[in-house]
Amino acid sequence: MRKTLAAITFTAILSGCQTADETLTISSTPIAVTGATASAIADDMASRLAEHVGPAGTTILKMDKDTSEYAAALEAAVKGWGYTVVTDGKIGKDQKAVEVAWSIDSFDGQVLARVSTPVIALGRAYTTTSAGATPASPLTIKQPN
Repeated sequence: MRKTLAAITFTAILSGCQTADETLTISSTPIAVTGATASAIADDMASRLAEHVGPAGTTILKMDKDTSEYAAALEAAVKGWGYTVVTDGKIGKDQKAVEVAWSIDSFDGQVLARVSTPVIALGRAYTTTSAGATPASPLTIKQPN
């Protein structure tokens, strides 16, 4: 009886750790990429994102407001592909926006960039140069089940 009670208690505790929340998060400690590096990474990630989200012109992308150079470069790059970008959260009642989150981190001398929506996450490592950044890895595509 004790083993059964312990197993039920253990299972209840573990099930409380699971979440079905589909909220996207942005890295809490992004590194600062600026200028040509931010633009090069943002241009590449925006072009890859455009391959996987709805058609430009009819798809609205919702991004959190951010003042970093990378966020501005990513927003500009996505707009350059013809997407409407909303950063103030104001979307019409009959409109549906695709939520876009991003993160940018440093690891082992490279910059790791990620752009994600609720249905796909794209990631890639970059080597920074004085002229910008070049991809240092293939594009990683993750589609949740």
